[in-house]
Amino acid sequence: METFNLPHPLTYNRIFVAGHRGMVGAAVVRRLVAESCEVLTAPRRELDLTNQQAVQDWMLKNRPDVVVLAAAKVGGIHANNTYPVDFLYQNLMIEANVIHAAHLADVPRLLFLGSSCIYPKHAPQPISEDSLLTGPLEPTNEWYAIAKIAGIKLVQAYRKQYGRDWISAMPTNLYGPGDNYDLASSHVLPALLRKFHEAKQNGSPEVVVWGSGTPLREFLHCDDLADALVFLLKTYSDDAHINVGSGVELSIRELAETIAQVVGYEAKLTFDASKPDGTPRKLMDSGRLHALGWNRVRVLRDGIAGAYEDYLSRVAE
Repeated sequence: METFNLPHPLTYNRIFVAGHRGMVGAAVVRRLVAESCEVLTAPRRELDLTNQQAVQDWMLKNRPDVVVLAAAKVGGIHANNTYPVDFLYQNLMIEANVIHAAHLADVPRLLFLGSSCIYPKHAPQPISEDSLLTGPLEPTNEWYAIAKIAGIKLVQAYRKQYGRDWISAMPTNLYGPGDNYDLASSHVLPALLRKFHEAKQNGSPEVVVWGSGTPLREFLHCDDLADALVFLLKTYSDDAHINVGSGVELSIRELAETIAQVVGYEAKLTFDASKPDGTPRKLMDSGRLHALGWNRVRVLRDGIAGAYEDYLSRVAE
Protein backbone atom coordinates (compact mmCIF):
# COMPACT_ATOMS: atom_id res chain seq x y z
CA MET A 1 0.00 0.00 0.00
CA GLU A 2 1.41 3.35 -1.07
CA THR A 3 2.35 5.89 1.58
CA PHE A 4 4.23 9.17 1.59
CA ASN A 5 7.66 9.70 3.03
CA LEU A 6 7.05 12.52 5.47
CA PRO A 7 7.61 15.41 5.72
CA HIS A 8 5.99 16.01 2.33
CA PRO A 9 6.96 19.31 0.70
CA LEU A 10 4.18 21.07 -1.21
CA THR A 11 6.56 22.93 -3.51
CA TYR A 12 5.63 22.49 -7.20
CA ASN A 13 2.46 20.60 -6.28
CA ARG A 14 -0.84 21.32 -7.98
CA ILE A 15 -3.28 21.81 -5.10
CA PHE A 16 -7.04 21.91 -5.65
CA VAL A 17 -8.82 23.90 -2.95
CA ALA A 18 -12.49 22.93 -3.13
CA GLY A 19 -14.56 25.73 -1.65
CA HIS A 20 -11.97 28.46 -2.25
CA ARG A 21 -14.51 31.28 -1.90
CA GLY A 22 -15.61 30.23 1.56
CA MET A 23 -13.93 31.58 4.67
CA VAL A 24 -11.75 28.50 5.22
CA GLY A 25 -10.99 27.83 1.57
CA ALA A 26 -9.94 31.44 1.01
CA ALA A 27 -7.67 31.25 4.06
CA VAL A 28 -6.05 28.07 2.69
CA VAL A 29 -5.44 29.79 -0.66
CA ARG A 30 -3.80 32.74 1.14
CA ARG A 31 -1.59 30.40 3.13
CA LEU A 32 -0.50 28.38 0.10
CA VAL A 33 1.03 31.47 -1.50
CA ALA A 34 4.09 30.87 0.68
CA GLU A 35 4.51 27.28 -0.53
CA SER A 36 5.53 27.92 -4.15
CA CYS A 37 2.81 25.64 -5.41
CA GLU A 38 0.10 25.97 -8.05
CA VAL A 39 -3.34 26.51 -6.58
CA LEU A 40 -6.29 25.19 -8.59
CA THR A 41 -9.78 26.55 -8.00
CA ALA A 42 -13.16 26.06 -9.62
CA PRO A 43 -15.90 28.70 -9.12
CA ARG A 44 -19.38 27.37 -8.46
CA ARG A 45 -20.64 28.69 -11.79
CA GLU A 46 -18.06 26.48 -13.53
CA LEU A 47 -18.24 23.39 -11.31
CA ASP A 48 -21.21 22.19 -9.25
CA LEU A 49 -19.69 19.94 -6.59
CA THR A 50 -23.04 18.18 -6.08
CA ASN A 51 -22.89 16.99 -9.72
CA GLN A 52 -21.02 13.69 -9.72
CA GLN A 53 -20.18 13.56 -13.41
CA ALA A 54 -19.06 17.18 -13.54
CA VAL A 55 -16.72 16.66 -10.59
CA GLN A 56 -15.24 13.49 -12.08
CA ASP A 57 -14.68 15.17 -15.45
CA TRP A 58 -12.97 18.16 -13.81
CA MET A 59 -10.74 16.00 -11.60
CA LEU A 60 -9.64 13.72 -14.45
CA LYS A 61 -8.90 16.71 -16.65
CA ASN A 62 -6.89 18.68 -14.06
CA ARG A 63 -5.34 15.82 -12.02
CA PRO A 64 -4.15 17.73 -8.94
CA ASP A 65 -1.44 16.37 -6.65
CA VAL A 66 -3.33 17.44 -3.53
CA VAL A 67 -7.01 18.11 -2.76
CA VAL A 68 -8.11 20.22 0.20
CA LEU A 69 -11.82 19.60 0.67
CA ALA A 70 -13.05 22.78 2.39
CA ALA A 71 -16.32 23.07 0.46
CA ALA A 72 -19.45 22.59 2.54
CA LYS A 73 -22.96 23.82 3.21
CA VAL A 74 -22.51 25.61 6.55
CA GLY A 75 -24.57 27.68 8.96
CA GLY A 76 -25.46 28.33 12.58
CA ILE A 77 -27.95 26.64 14.90
CA HIS A 78 -31.03 28.23 13.30
CA ALA A 79 -30.02 27.33 9.74
CA ASN A 80 -29.08 23.76 10.65
CA ASN A 81 -32.29 23.22 12.56
CA THR A 82 -34.49 24.76 9.83
CA TYR A 83 -32.99 23.16 6.72
CA PRO A 84 -31.97 19.60 7.68
CA VAL A 85 -32.27 18.27 4.11
CA ASP A 86 -29.95 20.96 2.73
CA PHE A 87 -27.29 20.34 5.35
CA LEU A 88 -27.38 16.56 5.10
CA TYR A 89 -27.90 16.02 1.37
CA GLN A 90 -25.65 18.77 -0.01
CA ASN A 91 -22.74 17.91 2.25
CA LEU A 92 -23.03 14.20 1.53
CA MET A 93 -23.02 14.89 -2.21
CA ILE A 94 -20.09 17.32 -2.10
CA GLU A 95 -17.80 15.10 -0.07
CA ALA A 96 -18.71 11.85 -1.82
CA ASN A 97 -18.25 13.36 -5.28
CA VAL A 98 -14.93 15.07 -4.56
CA ILE A 99 -13.43 12.14 -2.65
CA HIS A 100 -14.44 9.52 -5.21
CA ALA A 101 -13.31 11.69 -8.12
CA ALA A 102 -9.94 12.15 -6.40
CA HIS A 103 -9.66 8.38 -6.22
CA LEU A 104 -10.50 7.98 -9.91
CA ALA A 105 -7.86 10.61 -10.76
CA ASP A 106 -5.30 8.87 -8.51
CA VAL A 107 -4.77 11.98 -6.37
CA PRO A 108 -1.94 11.13 -3.94
CA ARG A 109 -2.87 13.46 -1.08
CA LEU A 110 -6.27 14.64 0.19
CA LEU A 111 -7.32 16.51 3.32
CA PHE A 112 -10.98 16.40 4.37
CA LEU A 113 -12.18 19.18 6.63
CA GLY A 114 -14.75 18.19 9.22
CA SER A 115 -16.24 20.02 12.20
CA SER A 116 -16.22 19.80 15.97
CA CYS A 117 -19.99 19.17 15.87
CA ILE A 118 -19.23 15.54 14.94
CA TYR A 119 -18.76 14.79 18.63
CA PRO A 120 -21.48 13.75 21.09
CA LYS A 121 -23.40 16.52 22.82
CA HIS A 122 -22.16 15.44 26.24
CA ALA A 123 -18.69 14.24 25.31
CA PRO A 124 -16.06 14.41 28.08
CA GLN A 125 -14.20 17.73 27.97
CA PRO A 126 -11.85 18.59 26.43
CA ILE A 127 -13.04 16.46 23.53
CA SER A 128 -10.53 13.94 22.23
CA GLU A 129 -10.64 12.33 18.82
CA ASP A 130 -11.62 9.05 20.50
CA SER A 131 -14.99 10.52 21.52
CA LEU A 132 -16.38 10.10 17.99
CA LEU A 133 -19.51 7.91 17.89
CA THR A 134 -19.63 7.39 21.66
CA GLY A 135 -22.96 9.15 22.30
CA PRO A 136 -25.93 11.10 20.89
CA LEU A 137 -25.26 14.22 18.81
CA GLU A 138 -26.54 17.73 19.48
CA PRO A 139 -30.03 17.64 17.88
CA THR A 140 -29.90 21.17 16.44
CA ASN A 141 -27.03 20.36 14.08
CA GLU A 142 -27.03 16.57 13.83
CA TRP A 143 -27.73 16.67 10.06
CA TYR A 144 -24.48 18.52 9.35
CA ALA A 145 -22.64 16.38 11.90
CA ILE A 146 -23.79 13.12 10.33
CA ALA A 147 -22.63 14.30 6.90
CA LYS A 148 -19.21 15.20 8.29
CA ILE A 149 -18.91 11.87 10.12
CA ALA A 150 -19.66 10.15 6.81
CA GLY A 151 -16.84 12.15 5.20
CA ILE A 152 -14.36 11.02 7.84
CA LYS A 153 -15.38 7.42 7.38
CA LEU A 154 -15.23 7.71 3.60
CA VAL A 155 -11.63 8.94 3.78
CA GLN A 156 -10.79 6.07 6.13
CA ALA A 157 -12.51 3.61 3.78
CA TYR A 158 -10.38 4.71 0.81
CA ARG A 159 -7.28 4.42 2.98
CA LYS A 160 -8.26 0.89 4.02
CA GLN A 161 -9.43 -0.45 0.67
CA TYR A 162 -7.13 1.39 -1.74
CA GLY A 163 -4.16 2.49 0.35
CA ARG A 164 -4.83 6.20 -0.10
CA ASP A 165 -2.68 8.39 2.14
CA TRP A 166 -5.56 10.76 2.85
CA ILE A 167 -6.31 12.52 6.14
CA SER A 168 -9.07 14.37 7.98
CA ALA A 169 -8.88 17.39 10.28
CA MET A 170 -11.59 18.58 12.70
CA PRO A 171 -11.50 22.32 13.43
CA THR A 172 -13.23 24.02 16.33
CA ASN A 173 -15.55 27.03 15.85
CA LEU A 174 -14.02 29.31 13.23
CA TYR A 175 -14.11 33.04 12.48
CA GLY A 176 -12.22 35.60 10.44
CA PRO A 177 -12.14 37.40 7.08
CA GLY A 178 -14.90 36.30 4.72
CA ASP A 179 -17.25 35.13 7.48
CA ASN A 180 -21.02 34.98 7.05
CA TYR A 181 -22.81 37.88 8.77
CA ASP A 182 -26.37 36.98 7.77
CA LEU A 183 -28.24 36.80 11.08
CA ALA A 184 -30.51 34.04 9.77
CA SER A 185 -27.67 31.65 8.95
CA SER A 186 -24.48 32.84 10.65
CA HIS A 187 -22.59 31.45 13.62
CA VAL A 188 -22.53 33.20 16.97
CA LEU A 189 -19.34 35.27 16.65
CA PRO A 190 -20.08 37.01 13.33
CA ALA A 191 -23.74 37.41 14.34
CA LEU A 192 -22.72 39.23 17.51
CA LEU A 193 -20.25 41.39 15.60
CA ARG A 194 -23.05 42.55 13.34
CA LYS A 195 -25.50 43.03 16.20
CA PHE A 196 -23.12 45.21 18.18
CA HIS A 197 -22.17 47.24 15.12
CA GLU A 198 -25.80 47.88 14.22
CA ALA A 199 -26.61 48.73 17.84
CA LYS A 200 -23.77 51.26 17.78
CA GLN A 201 -25.00 52.74 14.50
CA ASN A 202 -28.59 52.96 15.72
CA GLY A 203 -27.91 53.90 19.32
CA SER A 204 -29.80 50.85 20.56
CA PRO A 205 -29.64 50.40 24.35
CA GLU A 206 -29.48 46.60 24.23
CA VAL A 207 -28.16 43.68 22.23
CA VAL A 208 -30.11 40.42 22.24
CA VAL A 209 -28.03 37.26 22.58
CA TRP A 210 -29.47 33.83 21.83
CA GLY A 211 -29.79 31.42 24.73
CA SER A 212 -28.60 31.78 28.29
CA GLY A 213 -25.08 33.04 27.61
CA THR A 214 -23.61 30.20 29.67
CA PRO A 215 -22.44 27.70 27.00
CA LEU A 216 -18.67 27.51 26.71
CA ARG A 217 -17.08 27.73 23.28
CA GLU A 218 -13.63 27.70 21.70
CA PHE A 219 -12.79 29.84 18.66
CA LEU A 220 -10.00 29.64 16.08
CA HIS A 221 -9.10 32.21 13.43
CA CYS A 222 -9.45 30.83 9.90
CA ASP A 223 -5.89 31.86 9.00
CA ASP A 224 -4.56 29.94 11.99
CA LEU A 225 -6.55 26.92 10.82
CA ALA A 226 -5.12 27.27 7.31
CA ASP A 227 -1.59 27.28 8.74
CA ALA A 228 -2.40 24.13 10.71
CA LEU A 229 -3.83 22.41 7.63
CA VAL A 230 -0.71 23.12 5.58
CA PHE A 231 1.35 21.79 8.48
CA LEU A 232 -0.73 18.59 8.53
CA LEU A 233 -0.42 18.11 4.77
CA LYS A 234 3.34 18.15 5.21
CA THR A 235 3.69 16.12 8.39
CA TYR A 236 0.62 13.98 9.16
CA SER A 237 -0.19 10.55 7.78
CA ASP A 238 -2.57 8.67 10.03
CA ASP A 239 -5.91 6.95 9.65
CA ALA A 240 -7.35 8.82 12.66
CA HIS A 241 -8.83 12.29 12.20
CA ILE A 242 -7.06 15.04 14.14
CA ASN A 243 -8.46 17.98 16.12
CA VAL A 244 -7.47 21.57 15.39
CA GLY A 245 -8.36 24.05 18.13
CA SER A 246 -7.06 27.05 20.04
CA GLY A 247 -7.26 25.47 23.48
CA VAL A 248 -8.95 28.59 24.89
CA GLU A 249 -12.63 28.65 25.85
CA LEU A 250 -15.01 31.32 27.06
CA SER A 251 -18.73 31.66 27.68
CA ILE A 252 -21.07 33.22 25.14
CA ARG A 253 -21.56 36.07 27.61
CA GLU A 254 -17.80 36.65 27.76
CA LEU A 255 -17.66 36.51 23.96
CA ALA A 256 -20.37 39.17 23.73
CA GLU A 257 -18.51 41.36 26.21
CA THR A 258 -15.27 40.99 24.23
CA ILE A 259 -17.02 41.91 20.99
CA ALA A 260 -18.58 44.94 22.69
CA GLN A 261 -15.06 46.12 23.57
CA VAL A 262 -13.79 45.57 20.03
CA VAL A 263 -16.73 47.41 18.46
CA GLY A 264 -16.49 50.13 21.09
CA TYR A 265 -20.08 50.11 22.21
CA GLU A 266 -21.54 49.33 25.61
CA ALA A 267 -25.06 47.98 25.56
CA LYS A 268 -27.22 45.96 27.90
CA LEU A 269 -26.96 42.25 27.13
CA THR A 270 -30.39 40.61 26.96
CA PHE A 271 -30.40 36.82 26.80
CA ASP A 272 -33.27 35.22 24.87
CA ALA A 273 -33.92 31.98 26.72
CA SER A 274 -36.47 30.92 24.10
CA LYS A 275 -33.59 30.29 21.70
CA PRO A 276 -31.46 27.12 21.97
CA ASP A 277 -28.08 27.05 23.68
CA GLY A 278 -26.77 24.09 21.70
CA THR A 279 -24.07 21.95 23.30
CA PRO A 280 -23.34 23.20 26.85
CA ARG A 281 -19.57 23.01 26.44
CA LYS A 282 -17.36 22.28 23.47
CA LEU A 283 -13.61 22.42 23.95
CA MET A 284 -11.36 20.39 21.67
CA ASP A 285 -8.38 18.41 22.88
CA SER A 286 -5.73 19.36 20.31
CA GLY A 287 -2.93 17.58 22.11
CA ARG A 288 -2.12 15.29 19.17
CA LEU A 289 -1.62 18.28 16.87
CA HIS A 290 0.47 20.14 19.43
CA ALA A 291 2.62 17.03 19.96
CA LEU A 292 3.42 17.08 16.24
CA GLY A 293 4.82 20.61 16.64
CA TRP A 294 2.01 23.03 15.73
CA ASN A 295 0.56 25.48 18.25
CA ARG A 296 0.49 28.92 16.62
CA VAL A 297 -2.75 30.64 17.66
CA ARG A 298 -3.41 34.38 17.82
CA VAL A 299 -5.06 36.09 20.81
CA LEU A 300 -8.85 35.96 20.40
CA ARG A 301 -9.41 39.68 20.97
CA ASP A 302 -6.83 40.53 18.28
CA GLY A 303 -8.45 38.09 15.89
CA ILE A 304 -11.90 39.55 16.52
CA ALA A 305 -10.54 43.05 15.90
CA GLY A 306 -9.30 41.92 12.50
CA ALA A 307 -12.62 40.25 11.75
CA TYR A 308 -14.44 43.48 12.62
CA GLU A 309 -12.23 45.41 10.20
CA ASP A 310 -13.16 42.86 7.54
CA TYR A 311 -16.86 43.31 8.38
CA LEU A 312 -16.56 47.08 8.08
CA SER A 313 -14.78 46.88 4.74
CA ARG A 314 -17.13 44.36 3.11
CA VAL A 315 -20.53 44.58 4.71
CA ALA A 316 -21.21 47.63 6.82
CA GLU A 317 -22.49 50.83 5.27
